[in-house]
Amino acid sequence: MNKLILLTLLTLGSLAQAQTSPAISSWLQNTTQTGNYYPKGNATLTPNSLLVNCQKVEYSADYVYVTATGIPAYPTGPFSDGNPSNAEDQSGIYQIPLNPTENTETKDATVGGNIGIFINGVALFDYRDGVAWNPQTNELCGGPGRERCPGARGTVQAWNRDAIPAEKEGFDCAKGHPANGNYHHHQNPSAFKLDLEVVSEICNLYDAEGLYAIDSNKHSPLIGYAYDGFPIYGAYGYAKKDGTGGITRIKSGYQLRDITTRSTHADGSTVDNGPDVGATYWLGYFREDYGYIASPDEDVLDEHNGRFCITPEYPEGTYAYFCTVNEKWNSAYPYAVGPTFNGNYTNRKISSVDEATTVYTASTNRVDVLSGTHITVFPNPTSDLVAIQLGGLIRADVKITLIDMAGREISTTTIPQGSTIAYYDVQTVYEGTYFLRFEDSVSSLTKKISITR
Repeated sequence: MNKLILLTLLTLGSLAQAQTSPAISSWLQNTTQTGNYYPKGNATLTPNSLLVNCQKVEYSADYVYVTATGIPAYPTGPFSDGNPSNAEDQSGIYQIPLNPTENTETKDATVGGNIGIFINGVALFDYRDGVAWNPQTNELCGGPGRERCPGARGTVQAWNRDAIPAEKEGFDCAKGHPANGNYHHHQNPSAFKLDLEVVSEICNLYDAEGLYAIDSNKHSPLIGYAYDGFPIYGAYGYAKKDGTGGITRIKSGYQLRDITTRSTHADGSTVDNGPDVGATYWLGYFREDYGYIASPDEDVLDEHNGRFCITPEYPEGTYAYFCTVNEKWNSAYPYAVGPTFNGNYTNRKISSVDEATTVYTASTNRVDVLSGTHITVFPNPTSDLVAIQLGGLIRADVKITLIDMAGREISTTTIPQGSTIAYYDVQTVYEGTYFLRFEDSVSSLTKKISITR
């Protein structure tokens, strides 16, 4: 066979195989819908005129390239800790390897800033917030209003503050916040109000959802990729790594240490003293307050917060990270990825694509969103406002139509991909029984609601 023809066939074969990769097909694409945010001190949603989700997905034999603004479809803000920033367009291009490999040498530590990207183009950060303990001054360093920590920028200190408990007041309803305009999640991107124990009241005033809603009866969706190229899932998965054993909450292998003073790390190494454990610097304030304990249970993750297992998208198996939560669905350290990568890390944000690629067009694929999706309509009966919550991750727009008993369409709304909730104001609708019709590009279903006065 002619060498040129053979090379062409091999290249086409590699691209055809690549196109079936979830690393190409899983991104939420959008070129028309723009987002909303809550201005500081204002509970009225305001358009930000920025495109949400990902605007372009292209791929070669080795990489997928994702162009995204970093703006989610769900509302962002406000940030009640005084953060002056809002979510801003990141104009990002992210180069994710299609064939990630395990790092068999010294594992790369996670870094400050982006360590992954969710399928809606929003950044993933690790546990840290840039604040640490300075043993020279015996006080916190880093962050707004404080002196820089000793050492080069980005140097890991002996005691590094955990952003999730320390910055809780600064997270919006979707558990995200910006750093100099770069909106990101450190943790499972499901709204505070959807947790079994609600630890923040921000959703009461500034309602939003998140990328997905936890469903304890289904394997969590694929929600992103780490910068080493391995996929990130939500909080639930198969109990056994081989895909059997039913669905269970996937658990972190890290536990709080039994300490009252901070003079050693979990491995026993002696380090500069941190503050004693107490009311101000409680156990769990610093990430070094945790230690990893290996477990024989297959639903407990390794020290990188992942495991090699079968998932719905990878029936042959893959290494995968999970966004860990506790039994109340509150975020559990190390939250998503870290404190080290299992694979080979590099900064995946690039300025341009410098190789020939094929553009992946998601609009040609019909998506069945409603099949198996748990839909909650509340309150029902209602007198003024009805909320509609879809479970899981919504990968395509869902149209919702309010219909009266005579079959007349009263009004319509849409839950866009990458969000999970919609509201109907029915104050001007007559009392009676109505239907809500849900439609995606494949199927439809209806639910009955009652409006009373």
